[in-house]
Amino acid sequence: MPSNIDKFSDIRPYNDEEIQPAIKRVINSEEFIDAILGFRFPKLSKYLGFALKPLVRQYLLFKWRKINCIDQMQKIMGRYVQRMIDSTTTNFTYSGLENLDATKNYLFVSNHRDIAMDPSFVNWALYSEDFKTVRIAIGDNLLSKPFVSDLMRMNKSFIVKRSVTGVREMMKSLSHLSDYICSSLKEDSSIWIAQKEGRAKDGFDKTDPAIIKMFYVNGKKKKIPFAEYIKSLNIVPVAVSYELDPCDQQKARELYEKAEFGEYKKSEFEDIESIVSGIIGKKGHVHVAFGKPLSGAFENADQVAEEIDSQIYQNYFLHPSNLIAAEQDVDNIPVQDIEAFKARIQAIKPELQDTVLKMYANPVGHYTS
Repeated sequence: MPSNIDKFSDIRPYNDEEIQPAIKRVINSEEFIDAILGFRFPKLSKYLGFALKPLVRQYLLFKWRKINCIDQMQKIMGRYVQRMIDSTTTNFTYSGLENLDATKNYLFVSNHRDIAMDPSFVNWALYSEDFKTVRIAIGDNLLSKPFVSDLMRMNKSFIVKRSVTGVREMMKSLSHLSDYICSSLKEDSSIWIAQKEGRAKDGFDKTDPAIIKMFYVNGKKKKIPFAEYIKSLNIVPVAVSYELDPCDQQKARELYEKAEFGEYKKSEFEDIESIVSGIIGKKGHVHVAFGKPLSGAFENADQVAEEIDSQIYQNYFLHPSNLIAAEQDVDNIPVQDIEAFKARIQAIKPELQDTVLKMYANPVGHYTS
């Protein structure tokens, strides 16, 4: 049993003293080194992997030997994020932070389009304006590989246990998570969490009231009225919008197969492949819009979810890709942008093209309704 001081050790991000042991575990992981070699040296690794592995290990051990705290890890990750923004986006913008206080902690409830990039872009916007970076909620379905779990928890991620079975265990897990979120907000950190489990593959951003009910488990235990507890969480809706979705074809394939065949079976490493595609894929213009902290006297989870949705729809930044797909206000869009987007759609498998177009068009309906 974890001590009262560290009762969240099973789900929380790593502490400073846990960073070096985690780094050594990651570097000693065969799967991690194979992944690095496959990404950086795809051809050489097939024939010379046995010779390259010890060299890569020694290089990483040397490069990461002085990382001993979360702040150092965040600075290193910041350099990678800056490089990613420079190489995969045409523009990165954000809005709404003038409505927030950098000295306060917030529960950022965000729409969810990309597994790794959504919280990364939110963090970069916060970091750019001298706000504290967030702790990131991540489902344990993405942590099947120990080295992935180590990497995520070194970078301020905490675990949402989705794989638990049985009503009693599920309630215990939800209570534990609710306690952790409350504890983080009270003590030293803001939180990022998606508005529902899984990405919005069809372009519809919709908050699951079950997320709000999970937040309140802690308040209910303490017999704090619902409206009072929700207000104390400082919930801020966030809308992240991508001009181009690097995973649009992957998402469309899943939606298409479910519609045509009634089911879709993920491959073993599909979530990891989606993470990589999201990181290295071209995104065009990315915008992060921060809403205002929820302040109403909400009576139930449905009302809270509706307010989060309302702010996300109101603040969502519509790109030319959205308007072209929805065939709205196209006269104001440069011809070269229209041609480039149409060429992107034409390069997709014919049976998936309509699904991808709807994915880009769907936010326009919410924005204009």
